[in-house]
Amino acid sequence: MRRPNIIEKDMIGVTTLGNLTNVFESLASNRVAKVKNKAQISQEFFNLLWERYTSVRVDPKSRITNRSENGNGRKVLVLISAEAGLSGDLDMRMIETMQQEYSPNDTDIVVLGSHGAGQLSQRGMPYIHFFQVPETDTYVNVSPVIEVILPYSQIVVYYEEYLSLGQQEIRSFNLISRMQDMSETAEEGIITAADTIFEPSLNEIANRMEIDMMSLALSQTILQSGLAQAASRFNAMTSAEDRASEMLEDYKLEFHRAKRADGDRRLREVLVGIKKKRREQAKGKN
Repeated sequence: MRRPNIIEKDMIGVTTLGNLTNVFESLASNRVAKVKNKAQISQEFFNLLWERYTSVRVDPKSRITNRSENGNGRKVLVLISAEAGLSGDLDMRMIETMQQEYSPNDTDIVVLGSHGAGQLSQRGMPYIHFFQVPETDTYVNVSPVIEVILPYSQIVVYYEEYLSLGQQEIRSFNLISRMQDMSETAEEGIITAADTIFEPSLNEIANRMEIDMMSLALSQTILQSGLAQAASRFNAMTSAEDRASEMLEDYKLEFHRAKRADGDRRLREVLVGIKKKRREQAKGKN
């Protein structure tokens, strides 16, 4: 059995750990609230722009989202992960899901977030581009990312979706297909070249709007992923705090047992000393 003073040092360490996890838990909770509000506002703004975007038609038979025919024939997987640090297990689960779709012969990987980049390297999965994701609840400039992924025929985005504070899920979608599907449901001929003057040409405007909408869709996904990561971090800190409390209770029980055992040992030493002294006194009388 360990000595009480050693157990007491462990108790102090676990108490400090519990206090730290409580601080991180509060920080994660505040970030969830901030990012959730930003994500909701961003989604509303995206919906408004999408209505305008889908109203523009190059001609009634051709949707403006038609990049797959002009792509390079390859697929790119865009992985939106957290920066290195307290990220929970979401990134690991996301990469495990992504591995099922990855084929090095016709697929490239673009990763956002250093934690995801590290996880990919550990699994021996090469990526062609890496971008940092700043810890911010404001707009993230995704123009460099769009520039990299635009030539691909298929663009599949993997991200983490916030469902509730206690539940986050791994999601993926084909960026081009999703935009094509959404465009198919829009009304026909709202704005056409027959009744509207476009400057520059309608094709140029449609192409520019498509890139802008892809950027907005990716930015919205990054916000949503950041919200899920903050919630996962909150849950991880809550679990760590609970575990620290359990460990502290175990240490307290061990400490009291050690104190009692130490007291019993000292008492036995005293009793042995008394008996020894009595025997010595008895021998002296004889």
